Amino acid sequence: MPRTPHSAPHLRVMSVLGLLAALLLPLGVTFAPGALAAPTADPVRVMPLGDSITGSPGCWRAVLWNRLVNRGYKDIDFVGTLPPQGCGQAHDGDNEGHGGELVTSVADQNLLPGRLASTRPDIVVMHFGTNDVWSSIAPDRILAAYTKLVTQMRASNPDMRILVAQLIPMNPSSCAGCAQRVVDFNARIPGWARATGTDRSPVTVVDQWTGFSTAADTYDGVHPNASGDDKIAARWFPALSAVLDAGVPQDPGDPGDPGEDPAACTARFRAVSSWQGGYQGEVTVTNTSASAVRGWTATVVPANGARLTQLWNGSLTTAADGTATVRNAAWNGTLAAGASAAFGFVATAPATAGTPAATVTCTGTAPAA
Repeated sequence: MPRTPHSAPHLRVMSVLGLLAALLLPLGVTFAPGALAAPTADPVRVMPLGDSITGSPGCWRAVLWNRLVNRGYKDIDFVGTLPPQGCGQAHDGDNEGHGGELVTSVADQNLLPGRLASTRPDIVVMHFGTNDVWSSIAPDRILAAYTKLVTQMRASNPDMRILVAQLIPMNPSSCAGCAQRVVDFNARIPGWARATGTDRSPVTVVDQWTGFSTAADTYDGVHPNASGDDKIAARWFPALSAVLDAGVPQDPGDPGDPGEDPAACTARFRAVSSWQGGYQGEVTVTNTSASAVRGWTATVVPANGARLTQLWNGSLTTAADGTATVRNAAWNGTLAAGASAAFGFVATAPATAGTPAATVTCTGTAPAA
């Protein structure tokens, strides 16, 4: 039976007001035009983010949109800086699926913040990385780009809900190794998501790989045909509808969340020393906001298979894929504007790892007003 999401931000009071009007009108009580109009919440803004699988033409978006509408989800708005590209059925076609883009390039060139500022999404639905895998970019680097994009999403909206796909299979005739590289990369995504998600801004993994056939569901070994579009939409639907049903905060300053807005900070890595099979590293976290922070969290993605094994001046959580989350210690969490704190670590690394390297990001927590 079709149903409209009933989350707190989208409760409707029109039926109650309509009943009140029906009771009062026989008594000669009238309302001025608009007096019965209840303030309505803004539609939930959903950004489909990715490459040509999402946007050229990305007709799974049309299938997904119509499935949502047919199930009673009316207050939704697909957003993006790109317009629709047909697909033969009415739908909200705005999207952020840029054909040929690499997620690593989007991260390296800081392309996402401007797109977020133009569209202000509440939810991001992301299938991104196919071109990176095709280009033989290492999973560590792709996941570091994912982490940077998530950090930018949360800077745009601290309550961002993020759905991330395990990529559909890929088997183009010109890339013999692509099929296995997708499998290898997909295996890393759940661990990354566990390390990256937060209670306030969860990251949900959606398995788009299982049951998808490059022979039956694509027209070229990469891009979905109509059957593939149906399968992709069917996988997105339960995950997205669950988020819509749970309710999406649409105001980063919602009452009840004092002091939880992230403050700007930067993180910088340096190798202190290295040896065969490991190295000592240091990360400096700097508060770049105009006011103090009362805590910080850094993410360290070591390159070339290295893993953090010891850490000081912070607390360490390591995901299965080696991504490390470091939270401040009790004595170094509060940073005045412009102030810095550092933590050190020891990492093990394969003998062939080469020069120590890591991608580091951070978020700070502003004090309560």
